[in-house]
Amino acid sequence: MSTGQTLLLALLILPAIGALFAAAMPARLDRAARVGGTAFAAATFGAALFFLPGATTATTVGTAAIVPWAEIDVPWAPDLSLRFHLGVDGISYPLVVLTAALTMLCCAYCLWRVPDPGRGRLLVALLLVLEVGIIGVFLALDLVLFFVFFEVVLLPMYAVIAVWGGPDRRRAARKFVLYTLFGSVLLLVGVFTVVSATGTADLVALTDPATRPMSSGLQLFAFVLLATAFAVKSPLWPLHTWLPAAHTEAPTVGSVILAGVLLKMGTYGLLRVAVGVAPDAAARSAPVLGILATAAIIVGGLVCLAQTELKRLIAYSSVGHMGFVLLGVATLTTTGFQAALIGNIAHGIVTGLLFFVAGGIKDRAHTGDLAQLGGLRETAPALSGVLAFAAIASLGLPGLAGFWGEAFAVVAAFERGGALWTTLGVLAAGGAALAAAYFLRLLRRVTHGAASPPVVALTTEGRLRPGELVAWSPLIALALAVGVVPALVLGYSADPVAALAEVITR
Repeated sequence: MSTGQTLLLALLILPAIGALFAAAMPARLDRAARVGGTAFAAATFGAALFFLPGATTATTVGTAAIVPWAEIDVPWAPDLSLRFHLGVDGISYPLVVLTAALTMLCCAYCLWRVPDPGRGRLLVALLLVLEVGIIGVFLALDLVLFFVFFEVVLLPMYAVIAVWGGPDRRRAARKFVLYTLFGSVLLLVGVFTVVSATGTADLVALTDPATRPMSSGLQLFAFVLLATAFAVKSPLWPLHTWLPAAHTEAPTVGSVILAGVLLKMGTYGLLRVAVGVAPDAAARSAPVLGILATAAIIVGGLVCLAQTELKRLIAYSSVGHMGFVLLGVATLTTTGFQAALIGNIAHGIVTGLLFFVAGGIKDRAHTGDLAQLGGLRETAPALSGVLAFAAIASLGLPGLAGFWGEAFAVVAAFERGGALWTTLGVLAAGGAALAAAYFLRLLRRVTHGAASPPVVALTTEGRLRPGELVAWSPLIALALAVGVVPALVLGYSADPVAALAEVITR
């Protein structure tokens, strides 16, 4: 096996072994199990970092939109013509690294903080199982294999919310499962439609314009099914109503994984699968996608202005941020695709940090009510400072990670031209202003003014804890690094994004 193939397998095998190790340890060795699980997560992150273009060789050439740096393609179910086909390229690689990084940081956070009812080893094991499923989605180059990995995350995330979540955790977990199952059924039907019509589940072949076998009508049918399924997972307006409850009730590490990378399975699938497999239908549906994206930006911003609970506000902000990602995809331009990709990464970094900080505040003050969190900077200046940094990064301040995805999405809409897209670009820019309004409102209510009674009690707990320093510092550094040097993400994706845009125009 080549170095690239070994690394591909390591990205899936290491967290799987780590999950088995952590889950198999007895209760009396709970901390040792968490340490071991974190070590496997760190090893997975190390494998992702070593997976560089210079260390691999693209094994696929031709006119396809997907040209992996390295791939594994072996028979999986020969009688059904299914193959175990994995690969990584410049579109999926940043998401793989982000997944590995956030999982490692969440496992490390669990070394210091395990939510009730304890059993940290099982929580770490579930986080590692989630990592297997999410990374598998980003690596899968077979539609059926993609679907399998897509479903792997369902039960572990349900368990994370239902066991370690807040008071209303079971209702939130059930709602998450019901919505996700609805999307899964649509995805299964879409996959079946594509495979039946084309005779192959190979994404490399399906994205090759020279062998595009589906009729225009069948493409549209498949695209609607696939796009709706991915919209549920993202989630995109108006299929987003499961998100606030899940985020509010999930434990801190569950919210970080959910917002940071699990939602990206939907936006990645929309770009890689729905647009790649059915480009003609994507072109026909682009105006509808653009309108829904802009509606999500505006509605998400307005709803955030009315929120009174910290985690719910951050959760609803994701609806608007994912709207910018969808707007970039809907333009079907190179600039728009780049906006979607860097928007995905920036949202994962910044919103992951926001949920970490929100969890730290709620753990100390025992409330997320904005009206009861005033004056945080008086008793916990470090905590208040990190919250301010994360909020400013999320609202899209130039020089921080959140800026590029939103700015490029608006630019892409104007590049597309015409009355509709120009109007959508203007409205999206207004939505960015709404993001500034609700985050500044958040900071005014939480960090300024006289300290409220729950915040006064933080005088002895205001300093950042070791686990928080370990988990938060890398995200702060990444938010700044991606904001200053966007080529850290865009440099990898330039060629595959250009190839995908060319496929659509053929």
